Order: sequence, then structure tokens, then C-alpha cells
Amino acid sequence: MRVWDLATGRQVGQPLTGHTRAVIGVATGVVDGCPVAVTGGDDETVRVWDLATGRQVGEPLHEHTNWVTAVATAVVDGCPVAVTGSYDGTVRVWDLTTREQIGEPLQDHFRSDVEAVATGVVDGRPVAVTLTGGGGMVRVWDLATREQIGEPLTTHTGLVYGMGVVDGGPVAVTGSGDGTVRVWDLTTRQPIGEPLTGHTGWVRGVATGVVEGRPVAVTGSGDGTVRVWDLTTGRPAGPELVFPAEVFAVAVTSDGRLVVGFGHEVAVLARR
Repeated sequence: MRVWDLATGRQVGQPLTGHTRAVIGVATGVVDGCPVAVTGGDDETVRVWDLATGRQVGEPLHEHTNWVTAVATAVVDGCPVAVTGSYDGTVRVWDLTTREQIGEPLQDHFRSDVEAVATGVVDGRPVAVTLTGGGGMVRVWDLATREQIGEPLTTHTGLVYGMGVVDGGPVAVTGSGDGTVRVWDLTTRQPIGEPLTGHTGWVRGVATGVVEGRPVAVTGSGDGTVRVWDLTTGRPAGPELVFPAEVFAVAVTSDGRLVVGFGHEVAVLARR
């Protein structure tokens, strides 16, 4: 894993090494006032890193029995936690202070690999939203009780790859192999409006953010484009951005910049 200064475009320190195979999931958080990264990989482990020192914190977490494909962080009852999903069909919640698993894994209803995990707040409760690719199911979990909230959301006609949750709002956004983007109300667990269309390839990269006070979703596709959607209107917010390779990952920074992973490269785009 590498850490980059987005202002200068330069790498910060040396690469963080320890995983023995590919790193798939990455999330950041704060533990005891210290910025940390949490990573999951093909070696079936979860690792916590001190971003100030570039060193691994404690021993890797070994409970998963297959690739760790998705990582998110949250705060539950004042405790910083990580939520990890795996191809072993489970979602696990970890106390980042003690690096111990909290309770039993969330797994009762899963039938396929966990492709994505996001965290948010619904009706004042911290929740995890999990996505299983094969069945195209989105599930919402109460992180305090670790119980599923309501029935799963049946999403797209193709495999579901990416998901984001609007910070501070009960809305999830999913992207699929059918080329569509869907917006969901996590309170009612119903779709909001019609699917967002325009991509001509699978949609794997999904991120959410707030730009000029308006909630937006950013989606990246196998068609080599990135699109920004105004979640209030359900319409594109500006023209598509075209890249020379498939777009696998997107992120929105707190100051409104866009980070795009395409092919083997990463680009940082400033808002005009």
C-alpha cells in the first residue's frame, strides 16, 4: 500500500508492506487521535497501519478464510471499528482499539461472495451496508446490535460491483455489470427514482460526497468514463470524464477533489 500527498502528488514515505498477496480493500479512520489505514487482501488477513509512522499496528487479523475484498470504518458507541467483507461469505466487525473481533460474524443470510461494504447512519444508528455480487443483494445491518435491518434490497439484473453511502444521509448508491447506477433510500429500503443510465460498460467504482452543499455520486466504468450524478435531481452534474483505460476505483476528497484509478494509474482531479 502507498500513501500519497494529494497536494503535491508525491508519495509519502516508503510503501507499507506486510501483505503477502494483493491488497484489495482499503479504508481510513482515526484511533486514539491517530490516523490509521485498514487493509484487506488475498492473503485472507486484515491489517491496521499507523499512517503517521508507516508501521503496522499489532498482528494481522486472521479470522477470514478467503480473500478480504471490502473494508470500511465507523464509530459505534464511541469505539472506532472496521467492517470487513470476504469471499468466505462473512462480514466481520473489529474493535480498532483492541484489534479484536466484536461478536459473531454477520453471515446468516449470505449466499455468495461479499463484494463491497460501506458504513453510514440511518435514523441515528450506525449501520453497515453490504453487497453480495452474485445475488445482487444489498443488506443493511445495525452495527450496535449486529442484526439485519429489514429485508435485503434486490438490485440489478447484472452482477453488482460497487457501492457508496451518502455521508450523513440514509442513501446508498450501487453500480452493476448491467451498466446502470441505482439510488436507494436506506430508511424505506426502496429505490429512489429510475436507474441512472449512460455508462455503456460495467460500473465498478462508486463513491459519494458533497459538492457545493449538494450530495453527489461518482461512478467509474469499464467504458473508460467517470460520471458525476446530482443525487437531488438524479441527473448528470456536468459532462462525462473520459480516461484511456477501464476505471476500477473512484474517491471524493473532503475538499471536493476526485481521485480516479484507471488501468494501472491514478489521477487526482481538482474541482474547477
